Amino acid sequence: MIPASQIKDPEVREFAAEAESFVASQSWCKKVAGVRLAWAAAGVLGVFQVDLVPAEPGVDPTLWVVVGDIPPAYLVLDETPTWREALQGYVAEMSRWVHAVRHGLPLDDVIPVAAVPSLEHAEMLAGRLALIETEIIDVTNGEVESDA
Repeated sequence: MIPASQIKDPEVREFAAEAESFVASQSWCKKVAGVRLAWAAAGVLGVFQVDLVPAEPGVDPTLWVVVGDIPPAYLVLDETPTWREALQGYVAEMSRWVHAVRHGLPLDDVIPVAAVPSLEHAEMLAGRLALIETEIIDVTNGEVESDA
């Protein structure tokens, strides 16, 4: 992983700053202690590990954070030990949101998304999630190169 301070690509540096801001804005975060790039496609998305100082007991001190041309989200690190698994978790959780919006179901038990829960937003997100699955997660040669 690459510390945020060593990221060369300006768009990926912006993603790192977005990941830091996203975590810092959470009430359970006292401060962000570090950000490391796990994988990114400039202009599309980035997957980061973010270290934080918890503001409450029981908060994990390191999280995966996914940001980019998609709604930002954090995921627990110990349940997803690799960036690819974190991205799979992101797709799974966001797909639950898409399903709930498409079917008019309550959003209480799904990942929070900073977008109006409209069919238009659900379809836009569904398209991005499908692209993430086919072009990043399910790549047959095992690895896709990251921009840094």
